[in-house]
Amino acid sequence: MSKIFKYFLNLIPRPILIRLSYWIRPLIAFSLKGNKFTDPIDGKSFRSFLPYGYENPRENVLSPSTLSLERHRLLWLYINNETEFFKKPIKLLHFAPEQAFYNRFKKLKNLEYTTTDLNSPLADVKADICKLPFADNAFDVILCNHVLEHIPDDTKAMQELYRVMKPGGWGIFQIPQDLAREKTFEDDSITDKKERARIFGQYDHVRIYGRDYFDKLRSIGFTVEEVDYTKMLSIENVDKYRLAKGEIIPLVRK
Repeated sequence: MSKIFKYFLNLIPRPILIRLSYWIRPLIAFSLKGNKFTDPIDGKSFRSFLPYGYENPRENVLSPSTLSLERHRLLWLYINNETEFFKKPIKLLHFAPEQAFYNRFKKLKNLEYTTTDLNSPLADVKADICKLPFADNAFDVILCNHVLEHIPDDTKAMQELYRVMKPGGWGIFQIPQDLAREKTFEDDSITDKKERARIFGQYDHVRIYGRDYFDKLRSIGFTVEEVDYTKMLSIENVDKYRLAKGEIIPLVRK
């Protein structure tokens, strides 16, 4: 079944896949019930997770229940265990809202929740991240995960994120990152989709970020903490939750 599901994921455009998943997900989750791996977002356990990835599919990473990936589960564990995200009144801006979080965040009474994206069917506000229709200093928390690698002018996008964040606010801006690479790499002359997927990990990514990503955020004005949260968890839990060991959470503050 995993091979069929992998083919299905890569064949269908993501906005359509989001809509279809509401019907398909319960069937897949039921068929994989077990107790080997657990999705911390909903607490459900399975005998295996599903594969996911475009150029080099990763095995056992896609949760059958929430459709979360490693980065989503890591983010959930961090904000749940290390912040007051679920307790304090927060004005939240969420870019390209992930399906794993969307309904859960909408139900939280402490959040004033705004979602934005150009294409996502889950976005309240259709907007260009480089020209946001929000006032200065508007949001306490901003989540912008796996978005900036799609944006040609990521400097302008970062400046807009800084502009709309309140002084004292914070955000998490996850990206696909090669920590073995010192400098971010991009090359607009590569136009073949297969070649772009091979080099950048996905055909619609415009760069592969290196370790200099954190300093670029700092150059915009953010204070940046490079959080390796998997170091704070047991090896058993890293495997149980199917996390990517060593993945860095870019925690920014204004």
